[in-house]
Amino acid sequence: MKLYIILLLIGLLSLNGCSSATALADESFETTVNMTEPLSDENYLLNAPLRSKITYLIDDSENVVHEWVSQYYPGNATYLLEDGLLLRTGSFGRNNPTGFTAGGAGGIIQLLGPDSTVLWEYAIADDLHLSHHDVEYLPNGNILAIVWQKKTAQEAISVGRNPESLNDKELWPDKIVELKPIGQNEAEIVWEWNTWDHLIQEFDTSKATFGSVENHPEKIDINYLGNSREQGGADWNHMNSVDYNAELDQILLSVHTFNEVWIIDHDTTTEEAAGEKGDLLYRWGNPQAYNQGTAKDQILSGQHDAQWIEAGKDGEGNILLYNNNGGTMQNQYSTIVEITPPLTESKTYQYDTQLGYGPNTTSWQFGYEENQYFYSRSISGVQRLANGNTLICVGEDGYFAEITPEGQQVWGYLNPYGDSRPGQNTNSETSYNPVFKIRKYSITDTLLKTLLNDDK
Repeated sequence: MKLYIILLLIGLLSLNGCSSATALADESFETTVNMTEPLSDENYLLNAPLRSKITYLIDDSENVVHEWVSQYYPGNATYLLEDGLLLRTGSFGRNNPTGFTAGGAGGIIQLLGPDSTVLWEYAIADDLHLSHHDVEYLPNGNILAIVWQKKTAQEAISVGRNPESLNDKELWPDKIVELKPIGQNEAEIVWEWNTWDHLIQEFDTSKATFGSVENHPEKIDINYLGNSREQGGADWNHMNSVDYNAELDQILLSVHTFNEVWIIDHDTTTEEAAGEKGDLLYRWGNPQAYNQGTAKDQILSGQHDAQWIEAGKDGEGNILLYNNNGGTMQNQYSTIVEITPPLTESKTYQYDTQLGYGPNTTSWQFGYEENQYFYSRSISGVQRLANGNTLICVGEDGYFAEITPEGQQVWGYLNPYGDSRPGQNTNSETSYNPVFKIRKYSITDTLLKTLLNDDK
């Protein structure tokens, strides 16, 4: 069965009020697709709608088996941990005490017990910093977080930024911090990596950052603006996902405005991360960002949810992501992209001085065929499942689908939770139902009993 998402989604509006999809001609759609093969061993789906303070755990029959309730809307990611705790980001919303107002703004990180008790809560939110979008739980119990940091126009100019491209008169470069939770509301930053420490530019010869961008792909061009709607704005990087590979001890980042994924080394001290050891190990998706290639070589555009495929699953070690704007402006659609990064035995990545970073072709892709088209301008996610299928979250429309390697849809679900807004999809009581991303989990009977008992 084809991916019959589009007919149902006609009339649903994206987050900015624009139509988000076009129809598939002469096709009908069922919210729940009759399965042609068994679903994955991951038998429970975690859904944290952006317009709900409730996180839902849903079984394969689409029954809600457990809920967690927070005082915050998501900000944006939520994950279920092996011990039944919920790692959840929270957003201050209109009560945001900082000047960071871009999409994905968070500020709160929580660990909730099965009964929604807040076991730990930490805020990264002040005049100069705000956590946003995503977090990653590490094997040692620490948490990686993406953080905006505010730089003044003068600070940006001092490292070679062209003052004519400072539209907002300030800049918010991203950094990654590793938090060690302490007590109920404290944390120690035990490691960090900062975009600001790895800059290069060709604009101002008097600055220490001056150099050849093309000859230093491991550096980040302070004057690269990308081609997104945020071009020239303060939200310069707009990282929207972070993933960790324990075997490599490396971190994978989705950098929205650069239309790239980056890999950095975690096997460093904070001091080393600020130097050459902290330079980019790998980047892929848009070689224009380091003065290689042309627009024809750009593959990624506004992508989300970049991750290494887990060990034991088809494509393990490959990078999988949701490419939001995989089509052209004339034929707009999203795609799912899987690539095999050119990893060497020394845990570095092959680089071609003429072609840039490979690969030049994808290992697997979905959404390129006309009968597979689906679209979400922002948010969204993807996950490789144990049975080889791929779980897709079309974020702005709150639609989830499971796709076989051959491109056949075996399951579909429309998020029914959100809020109702005049003028939006009048046929639904939950017309505004976006979801940042989703995950499916294999939950043991013991863990399920723990969750259910806490409901009593």
